[in-house]
Amino acid sequence: MFQGETAITLDDKGRLALPTAYREAVMRACANRLVFTYNPFEPGCLWLFPHPEWEAVRDQVNALSSVKRVHRDLQLKLIGAAATVELDGNARVLVPASQRNAAGIEKKAVLLGMNTKFELWSEQAHLNKIRQSIGEHELSDEMLDLKL
Repeated sequence: MFQGETAITLDDKGRLALPTAYREAVMRACANRLVFTYNPFEPGCLWLFPHPEWEAVRDQVNALSSVKRVHRDLQLKLIGAAATVELDGNARVLVPASQRNAAGIEKKAVLLGMNTKFELWSEQAHLNKIRQSIGEHELSDEMLDLKL
């Protein structure tokens, strides 16, 4: 399980170094094979899955009928854009240039551990998202049961 927020600096080639705290867990979960794809729900954010987690998501999304536009859009953003990467000897991965550009991720970014995957946010998109508060009218029934 991944959790936590880390400020990341991509190098000149567009690589990010996986924080030390996650390296052993990533090795165990996927032998350093990860998959980058778009976050279809949040602009300015990419998803980074351990390969086995990705396969489960991929299979669920591929099972949707591509006749429905929303299904096709989800398949395009997740499956069509998926890029498998491997950690190099310095625990770095290359973030695909097309995905970096589309998400607006430049030199500075934020990596979030989000349970079974990571989210890689552009620094500005993350800052904008964090500054938004959750309004009372947005609370779901499940949220009302939380003991926060």
